[in-house]
Amino acid sequence: MNSSIPPYNKLKAKQQKPLVILIHGLHQRHWIMKPLAYQLEKLGYQTICFDYYSLIQTMEQHSTKLNELLQQKLEDKQGFHLVAHSLGGLVIRDFITRFPQWHKNGQVLNCVTLGTPHMGSTTADYAKKLMPLSIGHAYKGALDGQTPDLPKGVCLGVIAGNRPYGLGQPVLAYHNYINKQATEKQHDGTVYLHETQLPTATDHITISVTHSGMIMDKEVVRQTDYFLKNGKFIR
Repeated sequence: MNSSIPPYNKLKAKQQKPLVILIHGLHQRHWIMKPLAYQLEKLGYQTICFDYYSLIQTMEQHSTKLNELLQQKLEDKQGFHLVAHSLGGLVIRDFITRFPQWHKNGQVLNCVTLGTPHMGSTTADYAKKLMPLSIGHAYKGALDGQTPDLPKGVCLGVIAGNRPYGLGQPVLAYHNYINKQATEKQHDGTVYLHETQLPTATDHITISVTHSGMIMDKEVVRQTDYFLKNGKFIR
């Protein structure tokens, strides 16, 4: 067992609260998901904020660490939801592919990704070329658009933003300028709207929110809660 994982106590099924595993994104740590965790707890969920090192570890290492955490934390056959921001959504896909027993056993319930570039990231492409250390191991098999697809039967909802303000705004403004013929230019300040589209996703919704602002937005919380309970977003 990986000694870097804290010794969680097993969750007891008698607690009767649905469990949500929250997964942060690039250049972040688990504490960034605490505001979202707090809002979900007020709605009756149990939460765990999963921690991983987005730059210095590979996608395989992230998935393995998540698998070990679940082995420690869950009672036999206990189900759980997965909610992830940005790169964390790609961790979900990689994890379910590498450790399919969780899905096959029916323990992976509903999943929601927030601003995840499922089709690859233009911002990450530029970072890889100009500042490779800033993207680290998060590019290969993830932000390059090569994450394994979802297995059949996984219920995943995609929340995207279209408020174009954030650290990636200069990069995407430049990319829009040199690609004047492109029909899709909407983005959340880091990720293009079209990059969040995943053909095998169950549902997709766009909210007027920035990439970083998603994890503290009330409408994102409302839509996430609804999807976890119903397998679809509010229309």
